[in-house]
Amino acid sequence: MTLPIHPCLWFDGTAGEAARYYCSVFPDSRILSENPMVVNFELNGRTFMGLNGGPQFSFNEAVSFVVTCADQDEIDHYWTHLTADGGREGNCGWLKDKYGLSWQIVPAVLPKLLGDPVRGPRVMEAFRKMKKFDIEALTNA
Repeated sequence: MTLPIHPCLWFDGTAGEAARYYCSVFPDSRILSENPMVVNFELNGRTFMGLNGGPQFSFNEAVSFVVTCADQDEIDHYWTHLTADGGREGNCGWLKDKYGLSWQIVPAVLPKLLGDPVRGPRVMEAFRKMKKFDIEALTNA
């Protein structure tokens, strides 16, 4: 196999609109090709395909995309943009964007904090109460 595997996202006629929206949110992103049925695009250097497949299927939480963030500014950026215009906040860093696609906006430091034998349980308790992650609150737990 010479080309990497990439996801195909099923939309009800909004694949191009969604691709342009995602490209506006993520750095190093661009539309690669587009026709009435399919749009190929890159987000942060990763390839995606958007398919205008119709109303038969919709997104659910069984598939989500994890965005690992270096700092609170990145968390705030992605959270604000992906919940805008009809997106919905979930618990523990999860959200759904306006197209119904699920995302996990996670601080890069979370595994280290959870792995601390003393603070890990307190960090777990703190993040279970959060919607958007607050790195300072997690670090101080």
